[in-house]
Amino acid sequence: MSNQSSQANDALDNNRHSRITTLSEVGLSLGIFFAHYRHAPLQAGAILLGIVLAVTLLIGVKSTNENAVRSYSEATELLSQRASLLITPNAGARYLDEAVYFRLRQSGISNALAIVNGLVVDPQGRRWQIQGSDLFAAINLQTTQVSSSDNKADSGNSHSNSNSNSNSNLVNPNIPIAKLVAAENILLMSQSLANKVAPNGEFFLQDPSNEQAPDIKLEVIGLDDDFGLGNAIVADISLAQKLLNQPHQLSYIALFDKPDQLITRINQADLLQQQADITEQDQGQALQELTRSFHLNLNAMSMLAFVVGLFIAYNGVRYSLMKRQRLLVQLLQLGIQKNYLMLALICELALLVIIGSILGFILGLQLSLWLQPMVAMTLEQLYGARLMPGSWQWQWLAQAMGLTLFAGLLACLPLYRQLTNQPLARISTKVSQVGQLIRIHRIQFSVAVIGLIGCALAFPFAKQYQVSLGLMGIVIIAIPLLLPLTIYKISQWLARLFPAGIWHYMIAETKELIGPLSLAMMAMLLALTANISMNTLVGSFEVTLKTWLESRLHADLYMRPSSDKILQIQDFLNDKDKVSGVYTQWTVQSQYQNMPIELVTRDLYSTQVTSSLKSQTNDLWSEFRAGNQILISEPIAIKYDLNIGDSFSIAAFEKSAEKETQQGTSPKTIGGIFFDYGNPKGQVVIDQTLWQQVGLPEMPKSIAASYQGDISELEQILVDSKLISSAQMYNQAKIKQQAIAMFKQTFSITMVLNSLTLIVAAIGLFSACLMLTQARQAPLARLYALGITKGQLRLMTFVQMQLIVLLTCLVALPTGAVLGYLLINKVTLQAFGWSIAMLWDWPAYIRVVVIALTTSAAAIGIPLYWQTRKPLIKSLQQEAI
Repeated sequence: MSNQSSQANDALDNNRHSRITTLSEVGLSLGIFFAHYRHAPLQAGAILLGIVLAVTLLIGVKSTNENAVRSYSEATELLSQRASLLITPNAGARYLDEAVYFRLRQSGISNALAIVNGLVVDPQGRRWQIQGSDLFAAINLQTTQVSSSDNKADSGNSHSNSNSNSNSNLVNPNIPIAKLVAAENILLMSQSLANKVAPNGEFFLQDPSNEQAPDIKLEVIGLDDDFGLGNAIVADISLAQKLLNQPHQLSYIALFDKPDQLITRINQADLLQQQADITEQDQGQALQELTRSFHLNLNAMSMLAFVVGLFIAYNGVRYSLMKRQRLLVQLLQLGIQKNYLMLALICELALLVIIGSILGFILGLQLSLWLQPMVAMTLEQLYGARLMPGSWQWQWLAQAMGLTLFAGLLACLPLYRQLTNQPLARISTKVSQVGQLIRIHRIQFSVAVIGLIGCALAFPFAKQYQVSLGLMGIVIIAIPLLLPLTIYKISQWLARLFPAGIWHYMIAETKELIGPLSLAMMAMLLALTANISMNTLVGSFEVTLKTWLESRLHADLYMRPSSDKILQIQDFLNDKDKVSGVYTQWTVQSQYQNMPIELVTRDLYSTQVTSSLKSQTNDLWSEFRAGNQILISEPIAIKYDLNIGDSFSIAAFEKSAEKETQQGTSPKTIGGIFFDYGNPKGQVVIDQTLWQQVGLPEMPKSIAASYQGDISELEQILVDSKLISSAQMYNQAKIKQQAIAMFKQTFSITMVLNSLTLIVAAIGLFSACLMLTQARQAPLARLYALGITKGQLRLMTFVQMQLIVLLTCLVALPTGAVLGYLLINKVTLQAFGWSIAMLWDWPAYIRVVVIALTTSAAAIGIPLYWQTRKPLIKSLQQEAI
C-alpha cells in the first residue's frame, strides 16, 4: 500500500511540475512577445486594426438587423401598447365610420384606440404622413402597461424595465396633455425629426378644405427618440381629422385585450354591424417574411467586410511572425518546447482577439446608430415597418469573439506549425520562403478553380436565394485565391518585355513583393469586386425601373380621393374637354398561402397598356376578358414557383366558392406574368367581370386621368372644385421621382457598407505597405549603395506597388462583372422577384479603378517617404550585424 501511495504522490508531483513547467514556459514566451511588441508596436497595431475593422462592421450590421427584427415582433401603436386585434374598413372602403368606435366604448370595451392617418401637404408642396389617435385613451393604455410592468419587476428583464421607464416619462407635466386632447394645433414628433423639420418649434400645413386659405400654423413638441416615433407625426384624432379633411372617419381601431374573448364579445353584441372587419395581429411574422431578403443582403455585406478585415489581421500576424522568425528559433534553441511555443502564440492571438473585439464591439454599436436611420427610412418606405429604439446585447460580443478567434486560428495554425517545426540550426532562407509561397499560391489557385467549377455546375440547380447566396459566397472566397498566382505569372511575362537594367530589375523584383502584399491585394480585390458588382446592379436596376415606370404610368395624373367623392370626380373629369381619358382601379387586400397580396382590377385598356408582360399564353386577352385567366406579378411567380398555365386560387376566390357553385368562382389559370418593381407584397390582376362575379367591392379605390395640356392646370381645377386636395393627387413626374428615390434607398445601405468595405481594404493596403517598406529597408539600402538615388528608389518602389494594384484592378473588372451577373440573375431575382436587364456602367468602373489607384498611391507613398527619408546606410549596417 505504501508503495502504491508513494507512486501516486510521485505522479501528482510530476503532473504539478508539468503544469508549472507549462505555465512558466508559456508565460516566459508571452513576456518576450510583449517586450517585442513594445519595440515594434506597428506589428501588434496591424493585427488589432484588422480585428477591430472586421468586428466593427459585423456588429454594426448585426445590431441594426436584430433591432429591426425585434421591432417587427414588439412594435406598438404610437405612444401606446402592442395591439392584439385591428378593426379595419370593409374590403374596398377606405375609411371607417367613427360610430363603430363609439359603440365599442359604450359597450364597455375600454381597451380600444381609434386611429386615423393620411397625407398632408406643407406650403412647399412636400407630403407628410400624419397619424391621429385618441391620445387620452393611448396614455391610459400606456399607464396600464407601466403598472403591469412594475408588478412584474421581479422578472429581472432589463429590456422590459427600460421600456417601462421610458414609457412612464410620457405622463410628464412638460407635455400639455390638456391642450392635445382639446385639439389645439399641437403636433408630436421624435426629437430628431423635430430638429430637422421644425427647428424653431413651428410647422405649417395647407388647409385641405380650402387650399387658398392661409396655412395652418402648428406647434411642434419633440419627444425623446426612445418613444419610437421614427418619422411619424402624431396629433390628437380630432386635429388629425381636421388636417386630413376626414370628419367622423377613422383608418382603423386597435384593440388590446385577449383576442378570442374580444372577438366573441364583439360578434355576440353585433358591434361592427357589417361596417368593418376584425383581424388578429400576426406578431410581426408577415413583416419578417417580407423583409428577410433585405436583411440577408445586409448580413452578406457585413460578412464580406468581416472577411476583408480578417485578411488584414492575418497579414499583420504573418508580418509579425516573419519579423520574429529569428526570435522564435532562439527560443526553441534555449529549450522551450515546440508545443509550449505554439500554445504561447495561440494565447497571444486570443488576447489580441479579445482586445480587438471589445474595441470593435464599441465602434460597431456607434456604427449601428449611424446606419439605423437609413434602414428605418427604407423599411418605412418599402414595407411600412417602423423601427423601435436600438438596443444591444452582451452575447453579440461573445459571438464576435468566438467567430473571430475561430477564423483566426483556422488561418494562423498552419503558419504557427510551420514556424515552430523549422530546423533549429538555421533560419529558412529567403529563396526557400519565396518558393514556399509560390507553392501555396499554386495550391490556392487549384482550390479556387475547383470551387468555381463546382459553383458553375451547381448554380443552374439553385432555386432558392439562400442557396444562390451561399454559392456566391464560395465564388467570393475563390476569386481572391486566384489573384497571387495570376499576378505572379503576369509579372513574369512583363519582365521579358524589358531589357536588362534598372527597369528590368524593378519588374523582376515585383514578383517577390507579391507574397508580402498578396493578402492586402486579396482584400482590395474583394472590395473592388463587390463595389463593381453593386454598381452594376444599381445602375442596371435604375435603367430597368425607369423603363418600367414609362410603361406603367400611362396617365398624367393619379388620384386617391375619399370613396364618396370618386364618382363625382369621374363625372367632373368626363365633362372637361382637355381630359382625353379617365381610368379607374379597384384594389383589395387578400392572401395567398397566408401571405398578404393585392388583388387588383382596372379597365381593360389600362390593364393592357400598363402590364409589362414577362410571359403570357397565346389567347391571354380573350380568356382574361372571359374571366378564365388572370395575371400575377413576377415576385409572386418567383416566390411560389408558379408558371403560365398553373392554377391559382386566393382567399377572395375561395370565399366566393363557398357562397356559389358557378364555374367562374373556381381556381383560375395563370395567363400572364408581369414585371413589378413597386410592391413587395405581390399583385394579382383580374378582369372587371370576374371582380363582380366574385362579389368584390364596386366602388373604385383610385382614379387617373390623361390631360392634353399642362398637368398643373388640371390639378388646380380639381383643387378649386373642392372635390379633392392636393395631398391626394400625384402627377406622373412626381411619382417617377419618388419611385426612383425610394428604390435607390433600397440599395443605399448596401452601397454604404460597400464603401466602408473599400475603406477597410484601403486601410489594410496602407498597413501592408507600411510593414513592407519597413521590411525592405535593407534591399533599398543595397541599391542606394550601388548609386541609385533616393528619388529613383522611391519612384521604382512606387511603380512596383502601383503595378500590383493596377493588375488587381484589372482582375477585379471581369470578376466584378461575374458577381454582378450572379447578383442580378440569381440572388436579386430569387430574393425580390425582380428581373433586371444587366447593363455595363463603364464610367462607374473606371471611377472605381481611379479611386483604388488614388487611394493606393497615398497608401504607398506616405509610408515609402517615411522609410526612405531615414539614412539607408544604417539599414545596411544593421543587416550586416
